[in-house]
Amino acid sequence: MRAGAASRPGENRPTPPAPPDLLLTFQVTVPVTERLDRFLADQLNLSRTQSARLIAAGAVLVNDTPARASRTLVRGDLVRVALSGENAPRHLTPHFLPLTVVHEDDAILVLDKPAGLVVHPAPGHWDDTLLNALVARGTPLSSPTGGPGSAPEGGGRPGIVHRLDQDTSGLLVVAKTDQAHRVLGRALAARRVERVYAALIWGHLDQALEIDAPIARHRVDRKRMAVTAEGRAARTRVEPVARFAVCDLVRVRLHTGRTHQVRVHLAHVGRPVLGDRVYGGGGARGVSGPLRSRAVELERQVPRQALHAAWLRFLHPTSRQPVEFRSEWPQDLTAALALASGDAALLARPNPLQYIGFFV
Repeated sequence: MRAGAASRPGENRPTPPAPPDLLLTFQVTVPVTERLDRFLADQLNLSRTQSARLIAAGAVLVNDTPARASRTLVRGDLVRVALSGENAPRHLTPHFLPLTVVHEDDAILVLDKPAGLVVHPAPGHWDDTLLNALVARGTPLSSPTGGPGSAPEGGGRPGIVHRLDQDTSGLLVVAKTDQAHRVLGRALAARRVERVYAALIWGHLDQALEIDAPIARHRVDRKRMAVTAEGRAARTRVEPVARFAVCDLVRVRLHTGRTHQVRVHLAHVGRPVLGDRVYGGGGARGVSGPLRSRAVELERQVPRQALHAAWLRFLHPTSRQPVEFRSEWPQDLTAALALASGDAALLARPNPLQYIGFFV
């Protein structure tokens, strides 16, 4: 058929490609160069093989151009990924969930995320995430990239400046405007956002500990992270707050924000988080002698990893005034904290972290 000619009845027309089920956009904002397949594996929680298949299928564009898996990404590159999946939505669908809002204004929303809630859509959780709940709530959200200079930790999702693992509870800030996203993203990259976690760890710390160890995907199990020389720089400060019989309550300060950073670093120094099913090592089995039974009972009282984002401080993206938010120890971990400390009165206290002296 000639160009511009109308098709005749019965003629076969080329079938247009089906639209993607989910289109994700990422902007590279860190100066570290990285291969495209490795970048995708990190952002989408895939194996290198899975990310390479996406690239080979033409589902990935870099700056709107097809690219090889070996393509080296640099700051400013825009990566678009078209995901197909039987249950993947084409748009963020509303999903009504109760949210605990700590603070809200025209630029940001700070909420207290419960354990078990996934932050953004991913395989297995396309429509029951925090983002879906924010859409149902009618919360305005920044664009997927947040504009130039936004944070890499958000992973190209609207409003998401930084993330918390599914089974980590606590404070999370959401950007409602692109300007807020850009300002907070730059502050995160410059390490001007103070994020402090409360955690119960196996064993004891005699003094504060600086952990400076690079993190990358585990070479065998791609759903896990590991300390490796080939990883991205990661730094964590751990400060003992209270010593108990078989564990410590610690204050953890993030200097960087790698996937699973707190859990990986604590496991790396032999002080894993209680209840961590991935990085927790032997758990109570590592405790011997007369305290073994107490450790076993404590482990039974921990329904998930005993890690809580308790403290958040930064300059407000609009007023540029310092703001600070605190979140108390979560209810689902209170029994474990009371048992660990030997203080049953903690069960009745609304502010166990304040009582123990965590917020200093």
